[in-house]
Amino acid sequence: MCTSVQPVEWTADLKNQNFDGIVLVAQSHEDLPSELKCLKAPLQDYSSVDSGLGEEVVVLKVPGLPGNRLVFASTGPVNRDYDDVRSFNDAAINGIKRALTAGMQRPLLVCPPHKDYQKSTLVAALGALHALYMPLEVREGNIKSNDYKVCVLGLWVAQEAQGRRLVELADALESGRLACRDIGGSDPERMAAPRVADYVQELFKDSPVQVEVVSDVRVLEKEYPCLAAVNRCANSIPRHQARVIKLQYCGEGPVQKTLMLVGKGITYDTGGADIKAGGVMAGMHRDKCGAAAVAGFFQVLAKLRPKHLKVVGSMAMVRNSVGADCYVADELVVSRAGRRVRVGNTDAEGRMVMVDLLCEMKEKALRETSPELFTIATLTGHAIRAMGPNYSIIMDNGPARRSGNADQWQKAGEVLGDVFEVSSIRREDYDFHKGKSEYEDILQCNNLPSSATPRGHQTPAAFLIMASGLHKHGVDSDTPLPYSHIDIAGSSGPFPGVPTGAPILAMTTNYILSDSL
Repeated sequence: MCTSVQPVEWTADLKNQNFDGIVLVAQSHEDLPSELKCLKAPLQDYSSVDSGLGEEVVVLKVPGLPGNRLVFASTGPVNRDYDDVRSFNDAAINGIKRALTAGMQRPLLVCPPHKDYQKSTLVAALGALHALYMPLEVREGNIKSNDYKVCVLGLWVAQEAQGRRLVELADALESGRLACRDIGGSDPERMAAPRVADYVQELFKDSPVQVEVVSDVRVLEKEYPCLAAVNRCANSIPRHQARVIKLQYCGEGPVQKTLMLVGKGITYDTGGADIKAGGVMAGMHRDKCGAAAVAGFFQVLAKLRPKHLKVVGSMAMVRNSVGADCYVADELVVSRAGRRVRVGNTDAEGRMVMVDLLCEMKEKALRETSPELFTIATLTGHAIRAMGPNYSIIMDNGPARRSGNADQWQKAGEVLGDVFEVSSIRREDYDFHKGKSEYEDILQCNNLPSSATPRGHQTPAAFLIMASGLHKHGVDSDTPLPYSHIDIAGSSGPFPGVPTGAPILAMTTNYILSDSL
């Protein structure tokens, strides 16, 4: 199994013949710095006969450049009210795709720093690497002659220190996104829960990340009863049986902050008894991108090895199958926290598989240094309806809101283009999930799609708080615990298409690179 990133090199020499073409990403050829003057003249000549230069990616023959080829991918304007650093990512993706079409195998990406976007060069590099990702099934099937789309990706940087740091960061961040894409994007058999566990164990072998896999169904039923309810049907098929994958990283030196992450890893979501009918089931192998992002972030930790940071993760890998033994609406399930939960909709399985793991994290957090708790999930269609595709949504409980956590994540996400919108958890969200009769403490869900439910992406956060017992650790508690729920249904990536790796870049920026960036 190859989990290594596309090879990357840096150079300060634009005419380095180790490469076979240049891919220029910039707003305009008119604003290129003096170091790139050899690229300016051919583009000026081109623009004299085509005033549309910059509106689409173009390929020029330029003698003297590597491979005698220059690809120009313009970002377009980046100074309007609504522009952001993603323009560099998008242009790099388009430029590299055009380079591949032109037959380049050793492209040199040139993205000069922009005065308003400090990390535009890194963002462009990450865009190029996204375009160069080769799916796991393609790599393992030996469909291509090797595991990479190009022999090497070159990155032009004027200074050596900057070049070395750029390659280090690009490799670390892309290694995390590659793991996330492998797990999140691979089909429901290749990444059924037991095979996810195998992949993760292999990934972190001989690394500072510790891995523990819980597979015994008796342990799952005892420790994580809500997860076990969802697993009940799939458990009869050995290759589909659930796994809880626990990860831990502890950096050198005294711990100053502890991150506690729970990721939704639904390997395939049929909807269960409330089956996804009408052709909406296709693509539901992507319902594991939350857990995949947790694994990806740990891979970044393994690469960059930040000091004074402890991170604990749980990946809830479960298949929501349909059959004679599937859990059904109306069932009462007692959560790990002792709350009686009435199932309202079996297609609301994501919150079920995470809630007991969140409760376990809550129990551990009381003994940790400066803990912050998170759930990360492709949880609701409402997230896409409310904010549109491409955006993660973060919402804080009271203690997290007081520390400004969601705002910090949103600010961090802007740096590398892993963008966030902020929502709030309101009293109506808690009221929505209060038990409707004497039988239950909590209603798991209504029987409508989240996209047809008012506040459909906020109410699940309230459920997770209530059913995990976190409601006892709010701002009115002697032991407040900051908790944030992150819905990546919109940002996880298109289907068909390649997962984005969200929110790995924002997490890394916020907790590992906040000083160095």
